[in-house]
Amino acid sequence: MNVITLIGRAGRDPEVRYNESGTVVAQLTSAVNRRSRDEDPDWFNLKIWGKQAQVAADYVRKGSLIAVSGSHIEDKWTDRNTGEERKKWIVDVRTLELLGKKPDAGDTSSRATAADAAAGRFDSCRPDDEIPF
Repeated sequence: MNVITLIGRAGRDPEVRYNESGTVVAQLTSAVNRRSRDEDPDWFNLKIWGKQAQVAADYVRKGSLIAVSGSHIEDKWTDRNTGEERKKWIVDVRTLELLGKKPDAGDTSSRATAADAAAGRFDSCRPDDEIPF
């Protein structure tokens, strides 16, 4: 079973594009801290699809705390300039959770799922939820 779950901070604002069928795709990086503060974080490339990609585009900014779950896959393509085969590892995100502050809500801390954000249901978020680990 290939399942990866990460909690980290967005390394940059999402890059959003629309493929030929009109599906939204967002790409960004995430820095995930190690247990020891002395160690550098691990960096992951994320690819998010559909409505969750639109939520990422609308609400995720560099430094945002996010949780993602998906599959760790190898992305392969041919470089247009050199014709060389290229590849990189990415997390193909299935679920996205926005952790941290509500949009436009001052200092109130809460958690919101991408579905809540897409539906505009930030009222359903509970302040001061604890992460269970």
